[in-house]
Amino acid sequence: MIKGLLKKDLYNLSSYKTSLIITILFCGIAIIGTDAITIAPTVICAIIGMISLSTFSYDEISKSNKYILALPTNRKEIVKEKYILAIGATILGGLLGILLTIIVANIMNYLRPENIINLDYEILSTTVIGGIFCISLLQAIQIPSMFKWGAEKGRIQMFISVFIIIGIIAGIYFLITKFNININIEMLSDFINKFGLIILVVLMFIMYFVSYKIAYKIYRNKEE
Repeated sequence: MIKGLLKKDLYNLSSYKTSLIITILFCGIAIIGTDAITIAPTVICAIIGMISLSTFSYDEISKSNKYILALPTNRKEIVKEKYILAIGATILGGLLGILLTIIVANIMNYLRPENIINLDYEILSTTVIGGIFCISLLQAIQIPSMFKWGAEKGRIQMFISVFIIIGIIAGIYFLITKFNININIEMLSDFINKFGLIILVVLMFIMYFVSYKIAYKIYRNKEE
């Protein structure tokens, strides 16, 4: 049944394809214009990853879950499908972002040989991984919120959470600078290079797992 739910959501998302292509092209041109091409994959990843959550709005407007629950499925499958779609869209966005960045960079190098874009693939991959992690964090916060309060209120709650996270990060930075806490940048950089990817993958797994458990508990007790 999860396969059928995915087909339903992908069909609904197909209405975004034109606006999605235009948005990606616009962002690509704007980023190339600033020579910050390495952040292009993160932008594309964010767009595709967050658009996947718009399926909550479709379900809410059409009240499709009432009909779906009358079929041979259950609430756990509905929740699982949303996470599969969100994770898949985020990974696809990251991979598509890398591919398009490489293609666009080579085209621009051909058209503008006097202004070569030298891609650092290590920085590019690090940027994409960091972007995927950030989008995963937002999804892990937003999906349970949408199951709890609906699409619109869930988005508001997500923005509040983002501001709280930014506030915490800013607070940590303030404390570090105020009390002159010395951080060995070279040691920190070596640690991130060795274990950064593993740590991010583990954190993403934990975030999605905890988020899924919360979302399922919310939706299991919710009346449709």
